[in-house]
Amino acid sequence: MSNRKHMTVVRNAGYDATEFNTRERHNERKNESYYNGNVDISRADKNIHYQRYVFPGGTPETYEQSFNRMVSVGTISKRGLKPDAKVFAEMVFDVNTEYFEENGGYEFAKKFYAEAYKCAVKEVGDERYILSAVMHADERNKEVSERIGRDVYHYHLHVTYIPIVEKKVYYRKDCKDKEKAGTLKETIAQISHSKKWPIRVYVERDGKNVRLNSYSLLQDRFFEHMKAAGFPDINRGEFGSTAEHLDVLDFKIQQDKKRLNSLSEQVEKKENHIEKLDEKIAVKEKARATISEIETMGHKLPVFPGMHFTDDEAKRLKSLAKKGVGTDKRAEDLRQQLAAQQREHENRIREMQTAISSIKLDRDKWKKNYERLWDEVKDFIHAIRKIPNRLWAFLQEIGVTKSNEKEVSR
Repeated sequence: MSNRKHMTVVRNAGYDATEFNTRERHNERKNESYYNGNVDISRADKNIHYQRYVFPGGTPETYEQSFNRMVSVGTISKRGLKPDAKVFAEMVFDVNTEYFEENGGYEFAKKFYAEAYKCAVKEVGDERYILSAVMHADERNKEVSERIGRDVYHYHLHVTYIPIVEKKVYYRKDCKDKEKAGTLKETIAQISHSKKWPIRVYVERDGKNVRLNSYSLLQDRFFEHMKAAGFPDINRGEFGSTAEHLDVLDFKIQQDKKRLNSLSEQVEKKENHIEKLDEKIAVKEKARATISEIETMGHKLPVFPGMHFTDDEAKRLKSLAKKGVGTDKRAEDLRQQLAAQQREHENRIREMQTAISSIKLDRDKWKKNYERLWDEVKDFIHAIRKIPNRLWAFLQEIGVTKSNEKEVSR
């Protein structure tokens, strides 16, 4: 199997203060249900924490409590922040599911993401700024599970942190102490997502200064870190985080569409099969009614005492009586077979109706997930597909070369 499919990916997103609770409930599995129908809560104990702040008694701090504590003691500074500023962020380190299945599964994933966490600490700059780092091991990969015939889980790492840059503060030139004017007053740990992850970064490539996006450089560093740590058969994710995110969303939507179509076909087949069973039962019931009618007619035949028969008539009557006894036996056997078949058909119908109900529930759940996912991304996807030419000019400006033009257009 080619190792080309094993792509390292790290996604990075910033959030404002209103998102603390939402991100924490998802990452720390505090929700009762999840829009991602693959989350198996019974496996939550398999999730691994590499970092989490806890109170002295052992109770974990909330993300917001940890953040506010660091602000209050001066570990970090909110100086100059706007009310809607991005005050925390999250990196998601990921590789495709098959990579872990081919290299040892859960135990291998724990080692891999322990190393990925070291990379995250370097990127964040100080472990104190990491609110939580948790490897999820409870999200079932339905496509792979169904393909190989057993439950397979997708392992990935969420690192929630505060984006900090060091800011040097100087004494004002007009301060009272003229000797201090213009000199360094202090260095503060300033919260700033935009400065931590600038859109344009100048790097030297082949003797030239090239402008790149900081997220692209993050992809480079993650890949190089894991490769240097000795993890085999991995490749760097494709250039451009926007394209990667769009590919992932499109893939999920396409997979959900296929699943919905498949479930609908299963429901239709089951319902058609039930109709055919109903038709068979109707035929059996008709035969049963005919036998019952014959038996009733036979009971109505009168027997008159003292009646005389000729020898031929006696022989004929005996022959008919013997046939009647055989007919009764066959009729009884037929009745028993019919009753057994009817019970079997009724059981099968009940099983199929239960299966249909389950499939419909599954279909409705996936339909709801699909509609929710589409509502979240449709505007973004439409915008990407109808993007003006000036975006291409912008991409060229930040370092996308002509060799990438075909991929960007796609």
